[in-house]
Parts: sequence; structure tokens; C-alpha cells
Amino acid sequence: MQTRTLGTTGPAVSALGLGAMGMSGAYGEADRAESIATVHAALESGVTLIDTGDFYAMGHNELLIAESLRGRDRDSYQLSVKFGMLRGPGPVFGGVDGRPEAVKNFLAYSLTRLGTDHIDIYRPARLDPAVPIEETVGAVKEMIDAGYVRHLGLSEVGAATIRRAHAVHPVADLQIEYSLISRAVEADILPTLRELGIGLTAYGVLSRGLISGHWSAGHTAGPGDNRGFSPRFSSGNVEHNLALVEALRRVAVAKGCTVAQLAIAWVAAQGDDIVPLVGARTRERLAEALPAMELVLTADDLAEIEKAVPPGAARGDRYPPAFMSSLGVGN
Repeated sequence: MQTRTLGTTGPAVSALGLGAMGMSGAYGEADRAESIATVHAALESGVTLIDTGDFYAMGHNELLIAESLRGRDRDSYQLSVKFGMLRGPGPVFGGVDGRPEAVKNFLAYSLTRLGTDHIDIYRPARLDPAVPIEETVGAVKEMIDAGYVRHLGLSEVGAATIRRAHAVHPVADLQIEYSLISRAVEADILPTLRELGIGLTAYGVLSRGLISGHWSAGHTAGPGDNRGFSPRFSSGNVEHNLALVEALRRVAVAKGCTVAQLAIAWVAAQGDDIVPLVGARTRERLAEALPAMELVLTADDLAEIEKAVPPGAARGDRYPPAFMSSLGVGN
């Protein structure tokens, strides 16, 4: 497994990271034993970056990760943790809390659930509109100074917020959705990151499975699967989007790889400062994703991919309307 460094101040991590959200019910019921086996397989293959959030199934995901990592050398992996999203019983979101006292409270719970004395990259999941980013980041800086956190990260914020946060404490990376059909970061955010020496960890590289090559127009999201509320998976949009996938499949066949591998490799090819996160929740899906990091895309390959999936070609926003307003960038 290759490694990449997150920005000029962040840690060296595996060139491919594992996003664990899907292991805690975001896409329907997941098999606990298979989830743990997938984390083990990722570590054994050289993946060191594991991303979670304290609000993923109200702490379930952190406890699952802790069980998966038990007995491992703490220096052999990096934990990226998002905080600040408020939840209620059931599928209820209650906004964001970025107050300094809340930051420290969230951190204390995460350290306990994860069974660790520090978190490698700690990041607010979304911007709290009621709290200046300087105050939220200032609290994380205090926790870095105290040794509980190693690096500051951000998630789903725009260029102006990135600059303000970076002025308080160096930002290692921004986590944000970036894929062949979610390219809004290219206009302003990615140039800002590169100007400031900040890395990017890209989630949604397969757009929640939509461009994985495994979703079909007749497939419907099951109980508890958030894709049932996603505009890109809705009737009318999904058929159009899957036509893009079929165009991409033709490129993948010519390249001798799968659609998923091509989509992951495309994100990785956008710069050595970008680390794709794959949300594999089974060893089978992980095994498919790993070879993407060995896939070399030529200029001709990239041109063919652009023809198959031009910028802005997808239909539907990446989140339902209620969530779009909390993002630093749109599609």
C-alpha cells in the first residue's frame, strides 16, 4: 500500500482510507462479524486510515471500531473522527454544536468509546452557524496542546471557513465528497487547499454505490438505507445517472478493471494530496477497491473518463434539501 501525507502538517497515511459509516446501519443492516473482518482485512492489506463519526448510530460505530482494533499497535493506524452532529432517537438530526465546551465533551466520549488516549485527526462534521469557526477550532487546538488530539481536520466547509480555521491552527485535511459526479470542490475549495498546504480526504468516491457498477435501476433501498431519501437515487434521476455508469463501464472494460476501481482511481489521480475513502463494509467490496490504487490512468484514459461522465452530468443533489444548506459546497 502506498502512502500519502495529508497536507504539509498532517500525518502520513495509506493512500486509500476506510470509511466505516456503512458498518453502522447507514445503508441498511450490516453484519457485525463481517464488518470487523473487513476492518481486519483492511489493516492487513496496509490500510491505516480509518474514518468514523461519534454520531454514526449514536456511538455504535466507534464501539465497533474499538472492538476491531483491540490488541493492535496504536501507532499502526490513524483514527479520523468527526464530531458535532446532534441526534435524537430514531432518524432525527438536531443540528450542529460547535461550542468549545461541547467539543471537549464530544472528545471525552469518543476517547472512551474508542478505547484510546488520542485521536489522530479530529474534525467538526459540519459548520455550526451559531459559533464562529475560530472558537470551535480553538477548542480542538487546546486538545492538541493537551495531547488528546494529534491533528485538526475540517469537513464540508467552504474556502472562507477553511482560511479562518487555518489561521487559528494548521489544518491537516478537509474531508468532503468528491467523485466523478460530485466535482464542485474543483472550482474554489481544492485550489484553496493547495494554496494553504492542506490535504483532502475524499468520501463518497462511489457516490454511495451509485457509480460502483453494482447498482441497477430496478434496485430499491431497503429499510434503514439512507439512499431511499437521496435525490440521485430517486426515480427519473437514477436511470439517467446509471446511463453514465454504463458509459463508464465501457471505459473500465477497455482498461481491464471494474467500474468501481476506475472511479476510485480517478479520484486518486486528481492529486497526491488527495486520499480516497472507500465505504466498504464487506471483505468482497474491500478486495475490489484495493487494486484501484495500482491502476495507472494515462492522459488518454482520463480524457475517455471525462467523455463518459462530463462534469455536471449527474442529476439530483447529493443530499436531500434539508441537508444541502449545511454544506460548504453544493453538488
